[in-house]
Amino acid sequence: FLETAAYFCMKPKMGEKEVSPHSFFSIWHEFSSDFKDFWKKENKLILQERVKEAEEVCRQKKGKSLYNIRPKHDSGIVSKNCSDT
Repeated sequence: FLETAAYFCMKPKMGEKEVSPHSFFSIWHEFSSDFKDFWKKENKLILQERVKEAEEVCRQKKGKSLYNIRPKHDSGIVSKNCSDT
């Protein structure tokens, strides 16, 4: 614990000889809860952006025809019979 506190440059409060676990983890708890809140907000924004992109892709695909319509050619049996008469 003391090595971890020294790694994060924690100094004991006035009147204490060493960093107490209570003071270290109270600061750590605040940091981690703030980080979690920001993480959730950022993930929510990313999700909204991805939903908008997916909706745009769907709109573009719906705008395009899924199949092509070709004009009829007059080369079938019926057209040959009609032209003979």
